[in-house]
Parts: sequence; C-alpha cells; structure tokens
Amino acid sequence: MVEPGVPPNAGLFIESGLKEKSMARVSSKVAAKKKVAFVPLPFTKRNYQILGLGIVLIVAGYIALSQQPWDGTMPLVVAPILLVLGYCVVIPYGILYREKSAPMQPSAEGMSQPQTKQS
Repeated sequence: MVEPGVPPNAGLFIESGLKEKSMARVSSKVAAKKKVAFVPLPFTKRNYQILGLGIVLIVAGYIALSQQPWDGTMPLVVAPILLVLGYCVVIPYGILYREKSAPMQPSAEGMSQPQTKQS
C-alpha cells in the first residue's frame, strides 16, 4: 500500500518496509578529445591569380549590366556572359586548380622519391 503523502508512482521504487531499491548507475564514458590538425587551404599564388581574374570578370559584368540604354547589347548580351564566366567557370576553376607534381617512383628501399630527369 502507498502511504499518505507519497506519490502513487513512488511505490515502484519502494519495497516492503520503505527500503529503497538500488538502481544501476549509468557510467558516463568521456570521449577522448581528438586532436584536430590544422590543414591550411592548398591555395598557391596561381590559385589567387585565377580567383582575382574571376573577380575582375564579375565586376566587369556588373559594370556592363549598369550601362545605358538598358536594352542595349552590353547589358543584355555581354554582361550575362561575363557574369556566368566569372561565377560558374573561373571562380570554381581557381578553387579546384592544383599544380601537377612530379610522378613518384618507388625506390629499391621501398620509399617513394620524386622522379628525376635522366639524359
């Protein structure tokens, strides 16, 4: 029976004689902190030059878009071409561009070393 002043669901944890039932403790596992290695963007001088060209194309496209008359060739034909080239071709190419490295050749020791030109 439930005693007065005790909530009805408290009987689940009370055995005879108000003895509390021991509940299993949940052991908390602390995840080990992973060390995050800082990897800089692999942009080279050439990448920044290509990105700069893309920005120049985009600015030129907006300048061409603002020319008068609004129904002329510059705002309707040239500007969209410059903007699409800048946003969809040159900027992504500048981000994804990587210089080709020398092919790796395995040596006798099993270590890979860059291939050198032989005459």
